[in-house]
Amino acid sequence: MENLRTSLVVLLLLFFVMLAGCDNTEAGSKVPNGSLPGQVAADFTLTDMSGKQVSLSQFKGKVVLLNFWGTFCPPCREEMPSMERLYNNFRDKGFVILAVNIEVDGRQKVSKFLQQNPYTFPILLDDKNVAAQQYGVFRFPESFLIDRNGNVVEKIIGGRDWLSGPTFEKIKFLLEG
Repeated sequence: MENLRTSLVVLLLLFFVMLAGCDNTEAGSKVPNGSLPGQVAADFTLTDMSGKQVSLSQFKGKVVLLNFWGTFCPPCREEMPSMERLYNNFRDKGFVILAVNIEVDGRQKVSKFLQQNPYTFPILLDDKNVAAQQYGVFRFPESFLIDRNGNVVEKIIGGRDWLSGPTFEKIKFLLEG
């Protein structure tokens, strides 16, 4: 009976860890509201992996999947292959993925990560958490779907297969309309 109880406690703990995703909040810190569905997406300028300055406003007129992630986060790494396929399927139709890495030493960690896992969508560096704070991001991965007018359509917490489900259908709808 004791083994069963211990196993149940361990399973419940694992469930809550998986449910929470990769949390980046400190104990007692307040989580800002950020950009919510129906609001205009907050503009920002960050540096990409080649050192070029990239602003969200450059992509007005396109459908944008803004994804906040870290190399330390297993769900972040797991969803990237489907993000790559999504990007390759729709980039010629006005779709952009901006993967924003939030690590302090992101350039070094992302470079090492990309050597083993090459992706073609833009990866931006937010080592000072400027954009992450604007969007109220505190769990990873956390993504925002932004329409062609620059409005946040959906906030998505947690990793997923980006090639199926309601968000995939919403992306197709936004690209067609």
